[in-house]
Amino acid sequence: MTDPDGTPKATATPPPPSESGDVENQTPPAVEGGPGVVSNIMRRWKREDLRKKGSLALRGVGLLCSLLAFIIMASNKHGDGRNFDQYEEYRYVLAIAILSTLYTGLQVFRHVHELSTGREVFSSRRNSALLDFFGDQVIAYLLISAASAAVPLTNSLREGADNIFTDSSASAISMEFLAFFSLAVSALISGYKLANETYI
Repeated sequence: MTDPDGTPKATATPPPPSESGDVENQTPPAVEGGPGVVSNIMRRWKREDLRKKGSLALRGVGLLCSLLAFIIMASNKHGDGRNFDQYEEYRYVLAIAILSTLYTGLQVFRHVHELSTGREVFSSRRNSALLDFFGDQVIAYLLISAASAAVPLTNSLREGADNIFTDSSASAISMEFLAFFSLAVSALISGYKLANETYI
């Protein structure tokens, strides 16, 4: 069959039948990796959520213990040579308790904000992880340093007289040890997060 000008006439051919046959009852294409991929993602999200909440809880404990150490040591004034500010070691305990209270308070506020809004305060997740890791380590080392410096003084004062002044000093030192422990564990978690995080 040719057209009047002599070119072959194109015949209309029907479209090839679709491979699926039934349009309404199609099966979805298989996802690469199968259903295990979804469960792995869900487990990872739960693990990250648990890590965030655990880090918040540890910093909350650190905040509480630091605040108690600050309050106990600042109120440890009983006159007659029993004032904390007459001893350099106790002034150091107070200074580090104040610093630790400020740091952990800001960190707790930041983590509560991130958990409630879903947005991070820092634009870079890596910067946030670095701040957590190094900040926790520095404050933890300062806490253990201050507590360790004040223990020998408290023991020597207790040999002379065991009174409310030495008991209050021992309580403040104990709170600093507990704050150190919580921030040391938080630093371990921050280090794990820093080492295993994908920054894409």
